Amino acid sequence: MSLETTWFLLIAVLWIGYFILEGFDFGVGMLLPFVSRNEADRRAVLTTLGPVWDGNEVWLLVAGGATFAAFPEWYATLFSGFYLPLFLILVSLIIRGVAFEYRSKYGKAQWRRRWDVAIVISSAIPALLWGVAFANIVRGVPLEKSAEGHIEYVGGFFNLLNPYALLGGVVTLTVFLTHGAIFLSLKTVGGIRDRAHDLALKLGLIAAVAAVAFLLWTNLSLPSFNLKIAALSAGVAVAWVAGIAATLKRREGWAFVFSASAILLFVSDLFYALYPRVMPSSLGAQFDLTIRNASSTAYTLKVMTVVAVIMTPLVLIYQGWTYWVFRKRVSASQIAHPERGILDTATHVLHQ
Repeated sequence: MSLETTWFLLIAVLWIGYFILEGFDFGVGMLLPFVSRNEADRRAVLTTLGPVWDGNEVWLLVAGGATFAAFPEWYATLFSGFYLPLFLILVSLIIRGVAFEYRSKYGKAQWRRRWDVAIVISSAIPALLWGVAFANIVRGVPLEKSAEGHIEYVGGFFNLLNPYALLGGVVTLTVFLTHGAIFLSLKTVGGIRDRAHDLALKLGLIAAVAAVAFLLWTNLSLPSFNLKIAALSAGVAVAWVAGIAATLKRREGWAFVFSASAILLFVSDLFYALYPRVMPSSLGAQFDLTIRNASSTAYTLKVMTVVAVIMTPLVLIYQGWTYWVFRKRVSASQIAHPERGILDTATHVLHQ
């Protein structure tokens, strides 16, 4: 296996990890007003994210850094062509982090309500736009060679808002909502758990319809039938149905495993459909960015591989330890001080 292929696979793994972990993170944020009935409920919901939300975002930072180092042409073309959507995602992530930290810094209920609205909106925007961005990457965007010999994006913002890409956005939005509802039903007790369970069933059916339509469209748009891509698409459907069935039986742990597996297979399907391209051109295959013409030098990839072999296990062990320590369910009755920050509340719940 070439180093270019190795790093393409590693970047795919990073995006899989990001969508699985930040996916339920976004889902919980969007569901905050729908599963909560009072401030204690809202504190309990946010406490499920307290120890993990910032760690989940590390996957995005590493994926972006790996893309920049391993495939600089891909990185440059992606960020120049998708500048506005990526800027909106970045602003949303900043506002979201500020909202988590600041909503309990002042005692007024109106102050907290405004930050709650910020959490919902700043969770929904990335959940939608990541789907739009990845659908455009798979579909192909207007790329052509510049006078300097570089492949450049020559379309506008509204080129990205095509029906296929918008459907991709609906898929990630509804899948993350369902994934978040399943996570909440796994991590909470009482009324929050019951409301999250009911929402997971309803949202799961909507996500299933959207995902089937998107994957069918993706398979039909390929130049020829690809058995492996079709098999991955079928695997997504099977895993998602299994997740809904487990949710129906109140087997939240298995439901989360199956919804995470569906996301894994879904992202794998998209990256497999791309390979060996990293950004197809809608203006002709001669303008495609591939793992060959977009990659760094062999020496750079070798150094990165050594660093990844050393550091990746350490990061996985640390994050796994964090999830293990904060594995217990959270109840609104445990929230003795609703005005506390979410990390303080999570630590209080852990020590009970």
